[in-house]
Amino acid sequence: MSPVPAGPGNPGAGTGNTRARYRRILRFAARHLLTIWFHELFLHRIGLSRISERTRAKRKRDFARRFHALALELGGLMIKVGQFMSSRLDVLPPEITEELEGLQDEVPAVPFDAIRALAEQELGAPLGQRFAWIEQTPIAAASLGQAHRARLLPADAADTGLDTVVVKVQRPGIEEIVAADLAALRKVGGWLSHFRVVSKRVDMPALVAEFAQTSLQEIDYLHEAANAERFAADFADDSRVAVPAVVWERTTRRVLTLQDVTAFKITDSRALAAAGIDPVLVAPVFAEVMFDQLFTNGYFHADPHPGNIFITPAPDASGGHPWKVTFIDFGMMGEVPTGTRSGLRKLLIAAAARDGKGLVEAISQVGVLLPSADTSELERAMTQLFSRFGGMGFAELREVDPREFRGFADEFGQTIRTLPFQLPEDFLLIIRAISLTSGACSSLDPGFNLWDSVEPYAAQLLREERGNLASDVANQALEIAVIALGLPGRLDRLAARIEDGSLSVANPRFERRVARLERTGRRAVHAVLFGALLIAGAILRPDDEVLGNVLMIGSVLPLLRGWWTGHRSV
Repeated sequence: MSPVPAGPGNPGAGTGNTRARYRRILRFAARHLLTIWFHELFLHRIGLSRISERTRAKRKRDFARRFHALALELGGLMIKVGQFMSSRLDVLPPEITEELEGLQDEVPAVPFDAIRALAEQELGAPLGQRFAWIEQTPIAAASLGQAHRARLLPADAADTGLDTVVVKVQRPGIEEIVAADLAALRKVGGWLSHFRVVSKRVDMPALVAEFAQTSLQEIDYLHEAANAERFAADFADDSRVAVPAVVWERTTRRVLTLQDVTAFKITDSRALAAAGIDPVLVAPVFAEVMFDQLFTNGYFHADPHPGNIFITPAPDASGGHPWKVTFIDFGMMGEVPTGTRSGLRKLLIAAAARDGKGLVEAISQVGVLLPSADTSELERAMTQLFSRFGGMGFAELREVDPREFRGFADEFGQTIRTLPFQLPEDFLLIIRAISLTSGACSSLDPGFNLWDSVEPYAAQLLREERGNLASDVANQALEIAVIALGLPGRLDRLAARIEDGSLSVANPRFERRVARLERTGRRAVHAVLFGALLIAGAILRPDDEVLGNVLMIGSVLPLLRGWWTGHRSV
């Protein structure tokens, strides 16, 4: 990888046929949504769910492989969507996440001539008049831009105190590509909103709108430069962290020039060990820095995958380690808003009091539960959770029989799936940051336990909010007092209703199970009739073609009736 003198370049590359791109994404989505509808809804409604279950794992792998190929071919936001899916280990099966995780490193580079043309257009002069030299081979290629190492001109180096820099240039035509991709995602989100299983849990248009806002900010390098400086200010006095300085004189909305601070990729354990840096010591420091961002600063790097985090040797560092954790790429940043911090405080107060109802109220406050949610079953499940595991520390939890955890998780998961959950954008970014942090730390130290790093910050957050604890307890005491004052009258009215026989007791969970059982019975009858007529027709057809055809055609009637019965009862 040898440097070449900067010079004039060709005009920028074309943007491609964005309309064809839009149609391609919609065709892909329509095909797989139809497949999901057929296997997960239609077959289930006619009592043939076993067929769906047998092929589910293969269908997930096929979808992931096809999306992987589509994302690499189209690039743009499809890469970002795939990368996001690969990090959602909490909700997506391994058949999908494992196939898509390679998208972090497989983005093809743009030819340098196209990069040169765009950079010269943005900087208003040939690159030779803006840099002493620039390498043609990129040091990194991402879905929205790519980075090249360069050296500042002597005058600029004297003014900034920098020498070698990294020039990040937007991919030519990326704005049109992002616009087409967002239009396609909005359309797909609209389709998904017509699935009750999706719409009752997720506000898809709002989710796509939040993703669009984040994506548009990522292609504005002036916004990223401002993020970098804000992040650097948060850690200005922290010897553990390094942040590249921005060269504003060589920065525009589509070109970003930063101090070259790259060293060892955080997950390159061999290189770290060769440089005398113990990877096991890096893991807890990196986790501490990330949790400082989440719980102390409230402003955090939302894309800390290994390509964005480096370990830079710093022999003169004043801290306990002769190296720094270096962050780059500040296009995706997150904030922990005031409402979320308040919700987290209430979550901790409810957890300390083993208060299942209070915990559910806190979850609702941070926007995870939609207002239409019936939370009675979730409150009951939370109460059981506290009753069994509430008094245990993390070390004790590790000693619990895994089968007990699985049994509780199955029942708890059944309750969760019936509720209209929605993760707001800030929560999605928090989950992503924690997930990527956990993955990087585990690669550095296989024995690393993320919870050991979480506990001190949870305790610190509770101490910071201790001043509000008294008022919360007082409010709860007042509510209890009001309930207690009205209790005798409520008991009198209850006794009267029992005496006159007007009391009715409703058990929503029992009623749902009875209704589900009735629907299953009806579908089973129709499925049996369908199968019997179809098989009988196939057997009789060689000897009596007319009767065999009649029976086989007639088998469609119970099939359609079973589908209609299941559809009408949903």
